[in-house]
Amino acid sequence: MPILALLRMGASPRKLAWSIAVGLLIGINPILGTTTIFCLAAAFVLRLNLVASQLANHVVYPLELLFVIPFIHMASKLFHLDPIPFSAGELFRAAREHPVKLIHQLWVWEWHAFLLWAALAAISVPLIALALTPLLRKLLFRVSHHQYPILHSTEHDGHRV
Repeated sequence: MPILALLRMGASPRKLAWSIAVGLLIGINPILGTTTIFCLAAAFVLRLNLVASQLANHVVYPLELLFVIPFIHMASKLFHLDPIPFSAGELFRAAREHPVKLIHQLWVWEWHAFLLWAALAAISVPLIALALTPLLRKLLFRVSHHQYPILHSTEHDGHRV
């Protein structure tokens, strides 16, 4: 519904598509706690719709948490790094015995995971934006021509859903 409201207020489908795509991909970057700032910066630099990019960013937040370890794991393999210890005991032991080394290693894992994410994002953002643009154009057409309902309803057990 917020995207529909943005279209009604005059946002272009193309700009919204790019804004959503950027927000989605920034929202899953493996550096926890950075997505809002990165989205604000991207929206400002690329002149995107701030509301759409932040909305997309926040919608995928659970995926960011889900993808952190896989990004680190894949980057470790791709860049031939020591694998991240997946047991809490190993991490706590490393934190007690070699805290500076662990902090450095965490930074190395995160940095390489970020590089992997950036490469995937550079490919995925245009593809997502290109896929969303015609859908948003169709949605705008339906809204501007008062073709309701916007989304097709379906029959379920004799009731309209």
